[in-house]
Amino acid sequence: MPNPPAVPPKPVTDVWRPELTRLPSLTGGRRLYRRFVHYLARFLLWALTRTTFSGLENLPARGPALLVINHLGDADAAILLAALPAGPEVLAKIELLDFPVLGMLMDWYGCVWLHRGRPDRRAVEAALQALGEGRRVIVAPEGRYSLAEGLEEGGKGAAYIAARAGVPVIPIGLTGTQNEYVYGRLRRIRRPHLSLTVGTPLVLAAGKTDRRTLEAGTLRIMQALAGLLPPEHRGAYSSSGDPGQ
Repeated sequence: MPNPPAVPPKPVTDVWRPELTRLPSLTGGRRLYRRFVHYLARFLLWALTRTTFSGLENLPARGPALLVINHLGDADAAILLAALPAGPEVLAKIELLDFPVLGMLMDWYGCVWLHRGRPDRRAVEAALQALGEGRRVIVAPEGRYSLAEGLEEGGKGAAYIAARAGVPVIPIGLTGTQNEYVYGRLRRIRRPHLSLTVGTPLVLAAGKTDRRTLEAGTLRIMQALAGLLPPEHRGAYSSSGDPGQ
């Protein structure tokens, strides 16, 4: 059998602007704006897509949690913000800040800007601060859109944050959000079918951040995500959960 095409290496942020990475203050204006974004996302999904939500009862009623997702396309943001009314904190690549209009709107929301492919201590500390304040934080362990529409190997950042903070990890599986599919359907005035599935919370070993423990925690996280996805989206975790098998 021919070997599968090589997956390009994970991206590394070209710029270094750590002074822009911080946990946003939850001012009254920002809370109001996040609430507006939540209802706008719900309206857009209702008007333009056929979206299914399941497993929402697995979200804790209150308290901090690390929400981990598979990452397929732009519509991931809309479906997550529609499902989560409390306005979760989002770790987002800092390159988006330079996009006209979009960067401004995301900064109003209050993203935690992340430098991908680099040791970004400020982003990690911002996420830990958010969890310490009882907020919820969204992380995509793959570090980018999946290039093959299946799970790519997950980074250890999510496991590290969860272990340091001692909070539950909530896996959230997304399907139908690939850009080519969503935009292609919308151009033909057809509604794309999207889905969001919330899995059972995971509890990792709190306080343990040695390499082997983080590798095991990352594997648990990625296998939990794979279990929420159809076979064609499980990618590197389609069999035993060991990346590459």
